[in-house]
Amino acid sequence: MHVPDGFINAPVSVAAGAVAAGAVAVSLRGARSELAGDGPAGAPGGERTAPLAGLVAAFVFAVQMLNFPVAAGTSGHLLGGALAAILVGPYTGVLCISVVLLMQAVLFADGGLTALGVNITTMGVVGVPVAYGLFRLLVRALPRTRRSVTGAAFVSALVSVPVAAAAFTFLYALGGTADVALGTVLGAMAGVHFLIGIGEGVITALTVGAVLSVRPDLVYGARGLTAPLALRVTAPAIPAAPAAPGASAAARDTAGTPAPAAGEAPAAAARTGGPDAADRPDATDTPERAGVQDTAGTPRAKEPSGTVPQPATAAPRATRRVWLAGLAVTLVCAGGVSYYASADPDGLEKVAADHGIDEQAEEHDLAGSPLADYGVEDIANARLSGGLAGVLGVGATLAAGSGMFLAVRRRRAATAGTPALGTSPAGASAPADGAARTAPDEGRSGRPAGPPAQAGEPGGHARTGTSREATRPDTTRTDGP
Repeated sequence: MHVPDGFINAPVSVAAGAVAAGAVAVSLRGARSELAGDGPAGAPGGERTAPLAGLVAAFVFAVQMLNFPVAAGTSGHLLGGALAAILVGPYTGVLCISVVLLMQAVLFADGGLTALGVNITTMGVVGVPVAYGLFRLLVRALPRTRRSVTGAAFVSALVSVPVAAAAFTFLYALGGTADVALGTVLGAMAGVHFLIGIGEGVITALTVGAVLSVRPDLVYGARGLTAPLALRVTAPAIPAAPAAPGASAAARDTAGTPAPAAGEAPAAAARTGGPDAADRPDATDTPERAGVQDTAGTPRAKEPSGTVPQPATAAPRATRRVWLAGLAVTLVCAGGVSYYASADPDGLEKVAADHGIDEQAEEHDLAGSPLADYGVEDIANARLSGGLAGVLGVGATLAAGSGMFLAVRRRRAATAGTPALGTSPAGASAPADGAARTAPDEGRSGRPAGPPAQAGEPGGHARTGTSREATRPDTTRTDGP
């Protein structure tokens, strides 16, 4: 649904360009948090969004080359707004679609230069937020399963295509250059693009489902829907030793009693005491505090009191493998599968041809580009020409997208590294652990929030007296007369 030059008049094209520029500026600001790892519900995995965002843009470019038949004499292709938003976030998704449309207009003469703002507005500014908003509503209402996520991706992608077509119809109503009734354009665009939306939904659901099956933490829209992986260690039960012959009945009963579960022995020891009770773990010790062994048998270090176990995270090497696999699929789609794409006009081209709108189309200013119409100039073999053009387009989109997203993330990191107002700069010496601190309520009530930690407490120091404690009567309880 790439609008060429001439379909929309200059004033409306300029206004759409201003809307697109403003939306891209807002998306650049919003994408900082998405690329820095601030996913939905604060779930982990967002720190891997930045290296994947450029790949998502390249993948959308490649799959847009794969026109599929939807009706007699009509084809359709992926818009990609829903897919990009679900995988890397709505703000980053708008930027992905903008990069793809820019590369297509400049390198391949696909979509007019004066209509670039119209295309970004319809497919990016309108399609992406609608798709992602509907997706989030569905995943919250449906059971938290992978099937629900893929189903929500299908529905949101399907709806986003006729919504984008309706957005074009709205712009056409404001500044269309052909004398065609608005109702005719709306009915034709909505009908054919609903069929295209079915293909969009299938491609989006298959792609999201494939990533979910391998690395669900890489799907931005699905973060926070499932509990993070955690290591659970169960201590084996120790069978009781048989009682010696001739032992008393109490001894035989004790021998037949099953061994207490892990974690109960320290508590029992604390209750019963004994000469070695001081050397046993405290009753409140947990496997994380008392130390456990991993599956390889290597003892893990004892964690300090109050430490919350962190969820397991994937190694960077695993993320690199997913990235390389995605790049391989992208290159295969653009360099090989694109040769078998349908040659029929897409939905907008078909509607324009049927109603005379295409008579207003203007020749592209870059029609003489070496890669115009997705073919390399001076290469007669159609398969080789189209495949090489697709590979070059993937490389250009990947480079442009990755460079932009890396710059956005670095700017976010530089901004986050600047000390906030009223805080000490980085590297300033912090108060020693356990030193007396003023509680938030102390400034309002004038009373200390509580006594400092005593010696022996985790991270604490010996209690030091205050002027109030010096005058306080000794109420220590003593035994005896």
